[in-house]
Amino acid sequence: MNRQHNSIRVSVENFSRQALGAFFRAEPEKTGLSAPIQRILLCKIRKDFRFYPLRGKSQALCAFFLAAALVLFLFSGCSKREKTAAGNPQGSGAETASAGGTLTIFTWAEMFPPEVLKSFEKDTGYKINMVNFDENETMLTKLETSGGSGYDLIIADDYIIETVIEKGLAQKLKPDKIPNFGNINPVYQSQFYDPSNEYTIPYGAGVQTIVYNPGIVNINIQGFTELWDPRLKNNLAVVANPRVVTGMALKTLGYSYNTEDVGAIREAGSILLSLAPNIRLIRDDKLDDEILSGEVAAALMYTSDATNAKIENPGLKVVFPREGVGFGIMAGFIPSRAANEEAAHAFFTYILDPQRGAQCFEFLGYYSTYAASDNLISEKYREFLTLPEGIGEMEMMDNISPEAEEAHSIVWTAFKAAAGHK
Repeated sequence: MNRQHNSIRVSVENFSRQALGAFFRAEPEKTGLSAPIQRILLCKIRKDFRFYPLRGKSQALCAFFLAAALVLFLFSGCSKREKTAAGNPQGSGAETASAGGTLTIFTWAEMFPPEVLKSFEKDTGYKINMVNFDENETMLTKLETSGGSGYDLIIADDYIIETVIEKGLAQKLKPDKIPNFGNINPVYQSQFYDPSNEYTIPYGAGVQTIVYNPGIVNINIQGFTELWDPRLKNNLAVVANPRVVTGMALKTLGYSYNTEDVGAIREAGSILLSLAPNIRLIRDDKLDDEILSGEVAAALMYTSDATNAKIENPGLKVVFPREGVGFGIMAGFIPSRAANEEAAHAFFTYILDPQRGAQCFEFLGYYSTYAASDNLISEKYREFLTLPEGIGEMEMMDNISPEAEEAHSIVWTAFKAAAGHK
């Protein structure tokens, strides 16, 4: 692809993402759609844009025209309402919250239900300024450049938060300002990045799960071990993550995900080579589509894909591996020089409410990290957004030494080659 074509493609993709985001962040009364219908469209289209980079001219143009149509639909539906707002167009910046000022949140796009954000503004008087990043490293660079200022609340992944705290870019929480702190599930507390729970509030967890279709393969899968079954030859998909896949082999052998023993990692690599004949796909995105279409019978996949697959086909089986479940956490913290830490504490308190927490996790599609919200998540989602009783051992993936990382990399390269993936 030449440079000019690529530039056009990127511009079209960026416009399409922004247009779709504007459409789906709008309140249902603005779009003319019921909230459930709007949510269904969001799940389907947001998933495609989050995980499928646009490729080629035809896809880019298709996305462009779809996005443009949605924008016209949105603004034609809400123009009348905007004109009635005391003569001020909405979003002009002329209107301010009745009290408290602005809360600037820095995180990925589409992390909170629009109705929860709207009700927070109404109930507290704070105005939310939502700023998005694409990668954790982008967040860290901006936070370092600003010296811990510019944002009031940040939500990011566990491993990067450890670095944030080490660099003095996060401030300790004030427990007296979060009276419902006890609603957090202790499984997701006291982890490596914040062992004393002084800096963070967990907000969603990614739990490694196996998903399989019992209508395609007659295997009672209960853990990682069954994935080596010859009946799964050329019928298994796994995520493209060395730590996750090598970790699966480590757990099968009885080791920790976080072992620093290079010999153990090499041993795990050896048994991964015997898994290679079963591998059909090694990919980080859209594995839900592959198991829904029947392209594969089983997959080791991320939480978001498992959630989408289970919603579309309730007959699929979701397995928490008996050898031990690995997980990762997204968490919120307050930067060291936040301008409005009062608003940040108020927001944490607001979403820790059991009912609002349930709303958030249903929207987010990741596991609930608030025990008080678990039973309030609708039955349709509860099975794959909450941990079942008796789940067994759970282990968080920690940062490991460069030597251990290098061993994982070597094992991973050999495994992909054996499976026919470069």
